[in-house]
Amino acid sequence: MPNTSPRHSRKQRHTTMASPADQPTGGPERLTGAQALIRSLEKEGVEVMFGYPGGCILPAYDPLLESSIRHVLVRHEQGAGHMAEGYAHVSGKPGVAMVTSGPAATNLVTPLMDAYMDSIPMVAITGQVPTAAIGSDAFQECDTVGITRSCTKHNELVMNAQDVPMAVRQAFHIATTGRPGPTLIDVPKDVLINQMDWYWPTDEEVLASLPGYRPNVKGHPRMIKEAAKLILQSERPVVYAGGGILKARAAEALAELVELIKVPVVTTLMARGAFPDDHELNLGMPGMHGNATAITAMQKSDLLIALGARFDDRITGNVDAFAAGAKVIHVDIDPAEQGKVRRPDVPIVGDARLVIEEIIVEIKALLANGVTQADTSAWKSKVSGWQEQFPMTYAPSEPGEALKPQYCIEQLRDLAPERTIVTSGVGQHQMYASQYWRFNHPYTWVNSGGLGTMGFSIPAAIGAKAAFPEATVWAVDGDGCFQMTAQELVTATLENLPIKVALLNNRYLGMVRQWQEMFYDERYSSVFLDSASVPDFVMMAESMGCAAIRVESPEEVAPAIEKANSINDRPVVVEFRTEAAEGVFPMVPAGASNDDVILHPSQQDRKDHLK
Repeated sequence: MPNTSPRHSRKQRHTTMASPADQPTGGPERLTGAQALIRSLEKEGVEVMFGYPGGCILPAYDPLLESSIRHVLVRHEQGAGHMAEGYAHVSGKPGVAMVTSGPAATNLVTPLMDAYMDSIPMVAITGQVPTAAIGSDAFQECDTVGITRSCTKHNELVMNAQDVPMAVRQAFHIATTGRPGPTLIDVPKDVLINQMDWYWPTDEEVLASLPGYRPNVKGHPRMIKEAAKLILQSERPVVYAGGGILKARAAEALAELVELIKVPVVTTLMARGAFPDDHELNLGMPGMHGNATAITAMQKSDLLIALGARFDDRITGNVDAFAAGAKVIHVDIDPAEQGKVRRPDVPIVGDARLVIEEIIVEIKALLANGVTQADTSAWKSKVSGWQEQFPMTYAPSEPGEALKPQYCIEQLRDLAPERTIVTSGVGQHQMYASQYWRFNHPYTWVNSGGLGTMGFSIPAAIGAKAAFPEATVWAVDGDGCFQMTAQELVTATLENLPIKVALLNNRYLGMVRQWQEMFYDERYSSVFLDSASVPDFVMMAESMGCAAIRVESPEEVAPAIEKANSINDRPVVVEFRTEAAEGVFPMVPAGASNDDVILHPSQQDRKDHLK
């Protein structure tokens, strides 16, 4: 998509390409390193990138004027990284962020780490001081490669303009294959300025240049057979679907497997939408703030079929007490995940989609040869009973009280257009969104799961909107998160990316407050954010070009959402004044067994029914 921003009008553009007189007759085309960089991005299919110019990356911004790539000018480099993540989350394409050296590069560290933990394909390009100045503590110099080594799959300092195309090809190849993740290319200013002979490496040359990188995608045939046998023998199986299902584009394969074996499914925070919430076999989200049925079904199962999941501590609780009676089939593209937390009985390293398809073939073959599946009817009946007794619940607000955040999410859900994309920050609002939204389509839920990055929601929503401009994109945010990255609403306004923000304002760092209430004897320390309506979020949003609405009573909620849904020419912020004391339930205390789940107060006296 070409950049049509007024400040990049065609009249202002000029070419930086070498003139015909400078080209050797019959020889390779001569380009600067900067021109080679932008052309390489174009050849990788990049349509949108997010960035912020500065001294050392400036040469790369000049050929961008002639490029078909749309550049979204952010207001903070962290925003560029989270936008690239949001773009990648929903599109499946690698998100691209480009910033300068020093503090700009360090501002990208949080998004890089976020993408690393959540396996998001992302390519970061950073400027660097000229090669002769490296190591001299030059202005805006930092060891970007050293700093980002532990939060990227691959990073490289490119010291020669001739190496730029290969560096770009390697970065995209590594970011998008195997377990996806972020990569980084650090390019000194003189490398961007120097001339090179243009070439484009072949696939074979790229593979040959990375002799130690060969991700295994096909599952071991013997392990596939063992998995199929174990599935058919199990009387209390649960499919434990993780974010790897979405990364592998395996939602259809998962649905086919579940329809074949009729097994209950849990979808982790990173897998919401991978299997439809409306399906009768979907138990919803497990884990620290999962629902009681999903948590207990995993605990009481005799077989966990873990597909693209990593046994995160928020899922397992106390590892020794987690699903103690269950055997484990663990499918993961990353061999490092096998046995890292829980030793599997059947480890399978491979692409989730390909492995699931292979398991389906093997199960069908066993059934065709007369093998029968164990009777799971009693198990499904037990699970169904838990669902009836322990639905998600909350106490409605009384007249004159602040709004309940759960009610706001329910109204947002019910009034949202089909296939609305939802992003969230981190905290109570994130859990409410995952608990109370109904995710029936993949790639419609975007959040920071592993790193838990406050401020993720708004820039991620902008990235998602850039990927799908016609989609409705709601960012669900808390007042703490909102104040970390709200400046990117200026980006949304000026770049014509009209996202919608549901701001659940309880005037507290809500999740921290809940922990202090439950585990620190109500000793509230540094969690109260607002004692005098400062800031005024409506005025703040309007100053950034947004439409803004404040909602304080239940009867105002639906009309405000409908109005927000009707506004598509600018971003919208709807501030919901919510109850500060409302907690997120169920809750498994950190480090406790999932058997010790704390239910909503209205259900706690029935907890023995989960045994």
